[in-house]
Amino acid sequence: MTARDWRADRAAVFDRDASTCRHCGTVGGDDEPATLRIVPVGDVPLEGDVHESGLVTVCGECFTTLDAEPSAEPIDSDELFRLVRETTRLQGTTISEVAAFASLATSFPETLESALEEGSDTDVEESVAEYRRTRRDLLLALDVVDARLERLATLEDGADAPDVRNALEEFSETAAALQSTLREVVTLCETVATGLERCHGCFDPLEGDTCGTCGLAARETATWQSDDGPLAFDRLFATINDGLQEATETTETLTDRTTTLAERLTEE
Repeated sequence: MTARDWRADRAAVFDRDASTCRHCGTVGGDDEPATLRIVPVGDVPLEGDVHESGLVTVCGECFTTLDAEPSAEPIDSDELFRLVRETTRLQGTTISEVAAFASLATSFPETLESALEEGSDTDVEESVAEYRRTRRDLLLALDVVDARLERLATLEDGADAPDVRNALEEFSETAAALQSTLREVVTLCETVATGLERCHGCFDPLEGDTCGTCGLAARETATWQSDDGPLAFDRLFATINDGLQEATETTETLTDRTTTLAERLTEE
């Protein structure tokens, strides 16, 4: 999170998001405008205007979760487990969102080809709108989980019982590994857009190495180039699927870690 002022983009983003927090669903409006904030997601230019595809609406509570320094203030066992359980739930939801984004991204080559053959842009426009929305929401979800993991990290040293401390560390390490895998999958999905000569943020046509609409630098595609030049989408798609499978397996481990931590907390 940055200290940059996003107010210049507020009206358009609030209108697009129906004055609703994209994380928890809290609804704001004219009567309570201060309850809503704008935050950036993903890569955004450090200077100049920020395209709406890189901004989302959040409520005051979610903004605090994202923006505040994690507190090291100790909490009791029940509160600790609630925090762990909620983090696990959020990561489970995020996996589903990443899978949906992967499905959308891997369908784009066929969608664009069909649109060109039929001379219709309707399907493309709908898919682009869904791409932008899905990408924003899942990047926000990942940021929220990161913030919760930062909070848990401050609590590890404060755990009195060694068994609890070790169980919490193992949970946090596994959750962090899952976050890393999910972000890698998102990057691979964004690479599909670049391979189609589209910006991975706003999905507008890409000319050169930087998007003329939102200012994002294009994803690197050299790794995925086939011998005859075009992007090897089949290989890229297979790697995306491998990442999703790895995330599923890590989730199973995370569930075990959560159960172990619950048992350790009960023994205190």
